[in-house]
Amino acid sequence: MGMMQEFREFAIKGNVIDLAVGVIIGGAFGKIVDSVVNDLIMPVVGLVFGKLDFSNLFVVLGTIPEGTPRTLAALKTVGIPVFAYGNFITVAVNFAILAFIIFLMIKQINRLKREAPTAPPAPEVTPEEVLLLREIRDQLRR
Repeated sequence: MGMMQEFREFAIKGNVIDLAVGVIIGGAFGKIVDSVVNDLIMPVVGLVFGKLDFSNLFVVLGTIPEGTPRTLAALKTVGIPVFAYGNFITVAVNFAILAFIIFLMIKQINRLKREAPTAPPAPEVTPEEVLLLREIRDQLRR
């Protein structure tokens, strides 16, 4: 079997197609979760912690030139190294929320997928020859 034939069989398997669909949907779903975290959750968390915006938490690792604003975007534009731990906090919160939402989705899907209890298999039908042989045996015993 040629390599192309093997690849074709591999690529057509159901699991590979399911994985591809999952990756595509996951990418789109990730954008939704990013928006939920950045636009809905992080402002509330910032409000609770004193109007903190995690994305602007950083430590400057170089010298700032005169007239450069002390914002993360401006410092990165100028090329000054910054330790942006606020971005890490935001990404970690994004991950935790995404993992929790996926957990809930998988839990619901598994609940819906539960199979109904299977009925016990029907008793096997005895062939007619065996039935006739049993009758003969029973008559011979009498």
